[in-house]
This record gives sequence, C-alpha cells and structure tokens, in this order.
Amino acid sequence: MKKEFIKELFEKFEIACYDFEGIECWSARELQTILAYSKWDNFKNVIDKAKSSCEKAGEDIKNHFAEIGKMVEIGSGAQKEIQDIALTRYACYLIAQNGDATTKVEIAFAQTYFAIQTRKQELIEKRLLDVARVTAREKLSKSEKKLSGIIFERGVDDRSFSLIRSKGDQALFGGITTNDMKRILKIPENRPLADFLPTLTIKAKDFATELTSHNVIDKDLKGDNQITKEHIDNNLAVRKMLHDRGVSPEKLPPSEDIKKIQRRLEGEEKNVLKEVKKIQEKNKKK
Repeated sequence: MKKEFIKELFEKFEIACYDFEGIECWSARELQTILAYSKWDNFKNVIDKAKSSCEKAGEDIKNHFAEIGKMVEIGSGAQKEIQDIALTRYACYLIAQNGDATTKVEIAFAQTYFAIQTRKQELIEKRLLDVARVTAREKLSKSEKKLSGIIFERGVDDRSFSLIRSKGDQALFGGITTNDMKRILKIPENRPLADFLPTLTIKAKDFATELTSHNVIDKDLKGDNQITKEHIDNNLAVRKMLHDRGVSPEKLPPSEDIKKIQRRLEGEEKNVLKEVKKIQEKNKKK
C-alpha cells in the first residue's frame, strides 16, 4: 500500500468524522463510499455482521449504531430522505473487521485506523504491516487445512501430510529442511516455522499450497508419491519466481512472533472500546 494512498485514505476518514450528540461518529453512507462498496445493500450486510459482533461482545447495539435519516439530492433541486446510521469508532472498527480485507485495501486500512488511538500516520503504517502479516498467516493455516482435507480423501493420512508439507518447505528454502530453518532462525522446537516467517515468505508458502490443492483435483492425483511430487514442484516454481526477483526465502530474517502481534492487536481493540465507553460516560454526566 503506497504512502500516497494511505495519506489519501487517512484524510478521507478524518474529513468524514463529525460530532453526533457529543460523540465522535462517522456516517455509514459516507463510510460505504470510502470503503469502496458500490451498493448499499452489500455494505448493509457488513453492518449487520458488525452489529452481531457488537452484541456478542456484550455491548448495546444502540450505543454504537444510531439509525438516522440523511437528505440527498435526487435531481432538479429536489431531495429525499434515505436511511443512514451514525457509527461510533468502535462500530466502524467492527465493520472493518467484518469486511473483506483480502480484496479491499480500504478495509485493511480501516481496521487499523479505527483500532489505533493516536492518529499518527506512521503508527497506522506500522499496524497495517502487522495486520497484513496476521491475515497472511491465518490464510496459510486455512490453505493447509484445505489441502489436508483434499488429500485425505486420496489416500494420504496426517503423518504423510506432515511429510509432504516438510518436503515443500525444503524445496522452497533451497534444500534446507523445516527443522534446519527453525534452528537457523532460532525458533522454538514446539512452534510452527510460519509463525516467525516474514509476510512475503508466508504468502509464498500459501501460494504453493493453493497450487497443490488446485492441481491435486485438476490432475486427479492420488497417493503419497504423486501428491508429494506436485507439492515439491509447486514450491520449486514459487522459489524460482522469488529468486528471479532477487529474493532467497532462506536468507530473509525472522519476524516477530505472530502470537505476540495477535495479542497486541487484540489489546488495541480493547482499548478502542474503553475509549468509547469513557466518551459515553462523560456525555451521560453532562
């Protein structure tokens, strides 16, 4: 995500913020446009999911999602009232969390913008990198689970799947095994290698895994030998692509423990809610 684009989004969110009965809020209609949702009904589905998340967190939906009307031009100077919702910072954060960050960079930005307390742009950029890495790691876990399910139906058990995955790592890291990579990067033996890999390497592993899932079905591959060869070939292909661009996966330094990042992000979410509650309590006393 380029800095110019981040600055543009930052300014849009700042401008869209307004005071609603003494509380910092955003218009759902304006947020729809900023988050690149072309249809209100599609965005409303995301809002409904956010409301459900709000309720599960033990919060009163009405404190964060206020139904209001908004006048819009319909031509020839005429106006009509349409549905709108005044959203607190916490409501906006939940909407961003329930949006699709994998296809909309605006959603990924919003997750950071509404979760972070300070509005310093450099902190937003840092957190965006954290969110991107956590998202990539979660995606890899889903891809590996998907592949495991596919090949289980084709005569491959859990033990064999672990070996296939290990062979894939060895191909991706230029002949270095998973355990050797863990030793090189000083990763605890009981922790997955991917939890300490940089985002680029995580995505490389994910791409190779998705290729294997696709080709196992497309080529109707069965058994350990065929599927192992396919996974090795896909990791070699991904390695070649990286190598051609000057990247050697085995030479990239380790990144921060993904679990620490997840705890930090969760802590920031709780702080957002605390801030919103303070504002609400302050307004009740007025």
